[in-house]
Amino acid sequence: MAFTPSQHILGITAGGQLGKMLAQAAITWDLPVVIMDPDPGCPARQLGVKFIQGDQRLEADIRKLGREITLLALEIEHVSVEGLYALQDEGIQIIPTPASLALIQDKGLQKSTLAEHHIPTLPFELMDDARAITQAVHEGRLQLPFVQKTRRAGYDGRGVKQVNHMSDLSDLLEGPSVVERLCDIEKEISLIVAGNALGEICVYPPVEMVFHPEAHLVEYLLCPARLSSAQIEEASQIAIRTYQAFRPGGLLAVEMFLDRQGRFWVNEVAPRPHNSGHHTIEACVTSQYEQQLRCLLGLPLGDPSLIKPAAMVNLLGEEGYTGTPRYEGFEQVLRLPEVYVHIYGKQQTRPFRKMGHVTLLGKDSEELEKKVEFVKQNLKVKA
Repeated sequence: MAFTPSQHILGITAGGQLGKMLAQAAITWDLPVVIMDPDPGCPARQLGVKFIQGDQRLEADIRKLGREITLLALEIEHVSVEGLYALQDEGIQIIPTPASLALIQDKGLQKSTLAEHHIPTLPFELMDDARAITQAVHEGRLQLPFVQKTRRAGYDGRGVKQVNHMSDLSDLLEGPSVVERLCDIEKEISLIVAGNALGEICVYPPVEMVFHPEAHLVEYLLCPARLSSAQIEEASQIAIRTYQAFRPGGLLAVEMFLDRQGRFWVNEVAPRPHNSGHHTIEACVTSQYEQQLRCLLGLPLGDPSLIKPAAMVNLLGEEGYTGTPRYEGFEQVLRLPEVYVHIYGKQQTRPFRKMGHVTLLGKDSEELEKKVEFVKQNLKVKA
């Protein structure tokens, strides 16, 4: 069957960096793109054939976007599910499916789904509010330490609080929460799984994530993760089972903990391209963004194999700077071999905001960590 790009119009629910990189992949195949975002100056503003100012969390705005498109992909999962169901009823192809998104948006339902499918996830309880958590601790039903996660709207470390001492109970997060046992973490990894309407499933090589100690978001990652072949196989099988539990119909990023006893625990999932997959643009045969398009269009999955070991460094806004971004050290970093700098195009920097990323290729993790350290020390986002 012939592929006719003009028969499709891809809508993307937001125009941040993930939406921008998905749009760039779509343009490679000459797919028309419509971007919707509350901010007309968003990073993807220059890439769509049309821009719609709107909020993906509002059903009316999702419906407005739906009038312009035949395919819909999400940038992040905080989207009106009611709006997605309406578009699905009109015949628009959507990934992830609204039904899977409804489970994933709510971390309580997400954790319950993992438990129901016997996927290893840390023991947890669902709590109505901060008062219920405090009461459970005082009555001895809940033991410290634990992690509190708000059931909705958490992102990039927000909506998560580690509770180690009784004094931490004074500033718990408000609203319905998941409370889970604290994990003795050896390392954190992520695997991206892809599935299409043809019944194909594939898994990208696992990445090892290193988190910023203050911002609680990924500072850099290494691919492949430093795991044994048996551990890679075990993690891959858990990721596939997780995909099958949610069946989003496209990409699913599965974040896991590896504890010091050698056990894997699924932490959370995201049904879209993910920060832990940025390196796939240069380092894998098929990028996560092209893979998402293949899934949307019902095309065969691409090869997820790693071409060469890679690292990815998130470029975060420096502390103490807010305003128009300047990228100090840009020239020094470009002198490195096999370096690929992505600047997102956000018009304002602020402390710890993701302003871009750098992908680095090398022969092994030792070489890559040296390159990572060079980028961290030399490339600074200031105002």
